[in-house]
Amino acid sequence: MGKTMGMTAQQLEAFCGHWPGVTRDIKWETNLVLSVGGKMFAMTPSDGSDGGRLWCKVEDARFLELTDQPGIMPAPYLARAHWISITEPRRFASAELEGFIRDAYALVRAKLTKKLQAELGPLPTIKVNKK
Repeated sequence: MGKTMGMTAQQLEAFCGHWPGVTRDIKWETNLVLSVGGKMFAMTPSDGSDGGRLWCKVEDARFLELTDQPGIMPAPYLARAHWISITEPRRFASAELEGFIRDAYALVRAKLTKKLQAELGPLPTIKVNKK
């Protein structure tokens, strides 16, 4: 059995929607936006349009490395904050996309006030499925 590729809006919500402090809303007409502490960390079209494109924040040091890969480009309007746009999510294993989302959540959460971070509790533990 091959590995699962890509990630739908429903899979994104199921993956991280229950993490501490995560809120979801629709912005810019159809984009499902996931935030923590009122700060966005990931976004995808809620209706699956635009090829299911996925946007997320990445570490400053990885931005250029990732945007050099086929299927990933700097996110329009958000690139200066080191966001990437995964234009072809089906090129990537779901587990790799989950890694991007997990890192984006941790990066944005780390910028919140210490008080708010403490209120959120520990970072969620992620089960890794090895086959």
